Amino acid sequence: MAGLDVFSDLLNYPMYVVTAASGDERAGCLVGFASQCSIHPPRFAVWLSTANRTYRVARRSTHLAVHLLDRGQRDLARLFGGATGDETDKFARVPWRPHEGGVPVLTDARAWFVGRVLDRIDGGDHMGFLLDPLETSPPVPGRPPLIMFGDVADLEPGHPA
Repeated sequence: MAGLDVFSDLLNYPMYVVTAASGDERAGCLVGFASQCSIHPPRFAVWLSTANRTYRVARRSTHLAVHLLDRGQRDLARLFGGATGDETDKFARVPWRPHEGGVPVLTDARAWFVGRVLDRIDGGDHMGFLLDPLETSPPVPGRPPLIMFGDVADLEPGHPA
């Protein structure tokens, strides 16, 4: 069976930073596989690579935070996509505050929400986390362009996807 490369190479989807916490451990990574998946009730799914540290922390987490960045936040995307939490304390380099379940919320993100983990779905080399959104960032005036896959396609990942 042919892969999806011919199809997926045409996509330019939003990128997200997903953060997790379990006990005193925090993690976060840049994610491209994510989407709202239900309107009533509202649900959102994020897919984390099973190769990275964020997945290892998220599988023990009760809540995850999902952040949108604007194009002016490429350095923040580079930190969460190009460095691994196995070697770098990403949260020592950015302002954040704990929310429900201790999950870190990046205070400089364009927008964010915190969701309770309802289910985990095995998707092969990625694990899906079905989220029930509980809290969202306040509205911010203006709508600068969001950071998209094409903006970070040249990024060297901290872990293989």
